[in-house]
Amino acid sequence: MMIQKLPRQSVPRIEYLRVKNYRALRDLELRKITPLTVFLGPNGSGKSTIFDVFAFLSECFTVGLRKAWDKRGRFKELRTRDSEGPIVFELKYREEPRTPLITYHLAIQEKKGPYVAEEWLKWRRGQKGRPFKFLDFRDGAGQVITGEMPDEKDVRGEERLDSPEMLAVNTLGQFAKHPRVSALRRFITGWYLSYLSADSTRGTPEAGPQERLSATGDNLPNVIQYLKEQHPDLLERILNILSSRVPRLEKVEAELMADGRLLLQIKDAPFERPILAKFASDGTLKMLAYLTLLHDPEPPQLIGIEEPENYLHPRLLSELAEECRNVTDRTQLMVTTHSPFFVNGLRADEIWVLYRDDKGYAQARRAADMHNISQFMESGAKLGHLWMEGYFEVGDPLISSGGPQQPPIIRKPILLRRNI
Repeated sequence: MMIQKLPRQSVPRIEYLRVKNYRALRDLELRKITPLTVFLGPNGSGKSTIFDVFAFLSECFTVGLRKAWDKRGRFKELRTRDSEGPIVFELKYREEPRTPLITYHLAIQEKKGPYVAEEWLKWRRGQKGRPFKFLDFRDGAGQVITGEMPDEKDVRGEERLDSPEMLAVNTLGQFAKHPRVSALRRFITGWYLSYLSADSTRGTPEAGPQERLSATGDNLPNVIQYLKEQHPDLLERILNILSSRVPRLEKVEAELMADGRLLLQIKDAPFERPILAKFASDGTLKMLAYLTLLHDPEPPQLIGIEEPENYLHPRLLSELAEECRNVTDRTQLMVTTHSPFFVNGLRADEIWVLYRDDKGYAQARRAADMHNISQFMESGAKLGHLWMEGYFEVGDPLISSGGPQQPPIIRKPILLRRNI
């Protein structure tokens, strides 16, 4: 069915990511990241580790470096095996289209506890000239340029944090005099990383509307209540889409119980009485949760979803992929998947295939950069079928070598199966 888009919003876009010494990511670099970016690869190839990079950074800003660090086992578990030096994250992003590219660099070391060895923000104001750092901190002390549009000629103010464990962007970003730093802080603290579980959506939470779906989806009845009260047209749109994908579904309601809790109920035709959500199918609940997330009136500026194909019928996955792309004018999505049906709904520049090299470290290749992939797609082939037929040059779990795979002999049946 035709999906009506919500109004476009200006959102930050990550265009580049480099990670060093973080678990299996010894030195991983992703360039030309698209608004919808999907990671493929065998089990253990590093997909979930990339997902956890964003979770770790978000937690550093929301609960603090120490808690995010301890939760993951400190250097013993975090730093890549047989490696030395700090764990390094580097993002390049734009606050809006056609604004300067900003680089955020964060390096973490450990003594008695974790500390920020190096943290800086860098940009170039115009088309010419070299990039310069307008925030530059080491070991809890450094310099920052205030103002809306920091310039290399501006005065740099000296600042010292209470502890080298603190992030300068997170601390200084709370002050209005650092608008560029504040913008990055808002961006990272607003990331949403989904760990949706169908079982979690079956609960009966305390009543009360809530605007944002939780990471596990356990407040889905509260979000349905909020949409019903504040955005009834949007809820109707979500339910119309859900009805088109779940045969005979008529209505979803959050019913207030006598004890003050909310009960999610789902009505199927032709039955008069609805059923409780705990008796609904896993696929129905997960699809409802995904639609609620993707059609959020004010979505998070970055959304991460792991393996959305779980519990969903394969024929619905290409539509879900298209729906993910449709909302990228209002957010940026990072998705991991094992499903060729979901991949069939993607473009080659949206896919990164992860694999382990001969040393056991994670590497990544873009599908668009692989031999003949673009030509096959121009001839009518779909990416999921090309992937399953072995036309991707890396990432086949049945090939043990860490190096590039040899492409299969070109044959026509791949094109004959494009409509499966």
